[in-house]
Amino acid sequence: MIINFNKFNNKVDSFKERYKNAEPFPHIIFDDFLELDAAEQALKVFPKIKNKGWIHYVHVNEKKHGLNKLELIPEFIREHVIKELNSLAFINSLEHLTGIQNLLPDTTIEGGGIHQSENGGYLNIHADFTTHPHKKTWRRRVNVLVYLNKNWEASYGGDLELWKKDMSKCEVKISPLFNRIVVFNTDEDSYHGFPDPIQCPEDVTRKSIALYYFTEEKVGSFKRRATNYRARPNDGFKSVLIWIDKKMIAVYTRLKGVLGINDDFISGVLNSFRRKK
Repeated sequence: MIINFNKFNNKVDSFKERYKNAEPFPHIIFDDFLELDAAEQALKVFPKIKNKGWIHYVHVNEKKHGLNKLELIPEFIREHVIKELNSLAFINSLEHLTGIQNLLPDTTIEGGGIHQSENGGYLNIHADFTTHPHKKTWRRRVNVLVYLNKNWEASYGGDLELWKKDMSKCEVKISPLFNRIVVFNTDEDSYHGFPDPIQCPEDVTRKSIALYYFTEEKVGSFKRRATNYRARPNDGFKSVLIWIDKKMIAVYTRLKGVLGINDDFISGVLNSFRRKK
């Protein structure tokens, strides 16, 4: 068993009102999400960043690594964990929790899959892209993050931060602890990230499984927008760099949709710059 749905759905029933009314936007945290054996096995097979297929997101607004080629994700994570998280049973639970009906899983896991950050890694505060890169009528609605960080210490940092809609302050910090799931709505102003570089030992990384869920909408019924990175009040001159980088990402996102390219392309460009340094 990967997920004990009786236990999970009991939690959903108990916390759906808390989810809806959570600040700064709807979200919930559940610990001991996967069955313990499943969580342990997922961690055991979690691939190293140097393994084949990793996309290296390294620019002003983030320094992290992702693997979203299904065929390269370890079989246990792909065929058991991700498959369960994309199952009708789990989606029914998400709909009950969030109140959002007709959720669709992204079986291509574009931008999702498994993520990993080394010492010094970060992800600036942002609201996610609103539309699936290759499906113009798919509006992004819900994020699910499953953390696989055993013995993660507070001194490492890496807390997921949820910021107020006006970006005046961080409202919630969530430590990325082992077998913890975070579910939250991905609206135009659901600002989140882990903006301060993590300070973990060289042999430790921040690991997560990330899946996104969509609804199909009429063309023109919602605003299409790339990832919207935002500066914090104390970011100073860095705010300018965040804004410039955000605009460049928006251009790339448009090209991605028009040309049908995926994140392997930008990863190759970024890596070529890294090799020249």
